[in-house]
Amino acid sequence: MNGEFFTKINEILNQVVLGTPLYKWAFALLIFLLFLLFRKIFSHIIVNSIKAVVSKTKTTIDDKVLSMIESPLRFLFIVIGLWIALDIINLKADITQHTVKSLFIILVFWIFYNGVNVFSPDIFKFAQKFGKDLAQEVGTFLIKSMKAFILVLAVLAVLQEWGINVTALIASLGIGGLAIALAAKDTAANLFGGLTILADKSLKIGEWVKVGSVEGIVEDLGMRTTKIRTFEKSLITVPNQYIANNPIENFSRRNIRRIKMTIGVVYDTPADVVRKIVRDIKSMLEQHPDVAQDQAIVVYFDEFADSSLNIFILFFANTSNWLEYVQIKQDINLKIMDIVEKNGSSFAFPSRSIYVEKLPET
Repeated sequence: MNGEFFTKINEILNQVVLGTPLYKWAFALLIFLLFLLFRKIFSHIIVNSIKAVVSKTKTTIDDKVLSMIESPLRFLFIVIGLWIALDIINLKADITQHTVKSLFIILVFWIFYNGVNVFSPDIFKFAQKFGKDLAQEVGTFLIKSMKAFILVLAVLAVLQEWGINVTALIASLGIGGLAIALAAKDTAANLFGGLTILADKSLKIGEWVKVGSVEGIVEDLGMRTTKIRTFEKSLITVPNQYIANNPIENFSRRNIRRIKMTIGVVYDTPADVVRKIVRDIKSMLEQHPDVAQDQAIVVYFDEFADSSLNIFILFFANTSNWLEYVQIKQDINLKIMDIVEKNGSSFAFPSRSIYVEKLPET
C-alpha cells in the first residue's frame, strides 16, 4: 500500500509542466519562499542590530548610508531567490540572465535614488549659496533634476542590458525623433524658464503672485512648471516658459498697500463744514499708527457730483497682509463716519430733485 502511494507521488512529481518536471517547480518555489524568510529575518534582526550600532556613532554618515541601502538590500533577497528559482526550473538562460542583471541594475540605481532623498538636507544647505531666500526653490530644483537624471540612466542601462543599442535606437526613430526633438524644444524652453525665474528671484514658494490671468499662492516651483493655488483653492499648473515671458506681479513683496476711496456728503453741507471734514480726516490719517507716514496722504474736496460733494482720499496702509489690510481699512472707514457725523453732515445717496415752474390749471 505504501509502495503504491509513493509510486503515485513520484508519478505526480515527475509530470512535466511547461517543459519542466513538477518537482523542480516545487523545489524552486521552496527556495524562493526560503529567501523570503531570510528577508524577514534580515529586516527584523540584522537591520535593527545594525541600526542600534550606527545610532551610537558620532557621525551621521553611516546612518544615511544604511538608509540608502536598507530597502534595496531587502529586495536583493527576492532577486537572489528568483535567480536560483529560475535556474532550477531551467528557464531559458538568456532570459534568466537578462532579467536578473536588469534587477541588479535597478537595485544599484535605487541606492543612488535613495541617496538623493537621504542627502536632501545637505542639498538644501548647498542651495543656500544661491541665496537664503532661494534655497528652497533651488534645492527642490536640484533634487528633481538629479532624480530625473538617475531614472533616465537606469532606463538606458536596462535597455542596453537587453541588447538594445540606445544610440542606434534614437538615430533610427526618424520622423519620430523629429517629433521628440520638437517636444523637447518646449521642455527645454520651460527648463530654461525655470532657471530664469530662479536667477531673477522673481518669485518663490509661499508668495502671492499674479502672472497673466493666474493669481494665487506659489505652491511648487519645478523644473518644467510652477504650481499656483488660487484663492478659489484650484491648483493651476503654469509652464515656466509662460512665467518667464510675462510680467509677474508679486504682491507679497510690497511692504505697504494703497487705499483709495471717494466719499460723498450731502449738498446742503456748508463750505466751512466741508473744509473741517477734510482737515479732520487728514489729521486722523496722519496720526493713525497703521498708515504709512512716509508716503503720500491725500485728502481733498474733489468734485461736485450729481448727488453729493465728493471728497477724494488716498493713503497707504503699513502692511502687505490682506487680512490686516481689511482690518485697517475698516477702522479708518469707521473713523471717517464719526468725523462726518460729528461735523453735523451726512453721507449722500443717489437722489434727484424735481422743480415744477408752474402747475397746470385745474
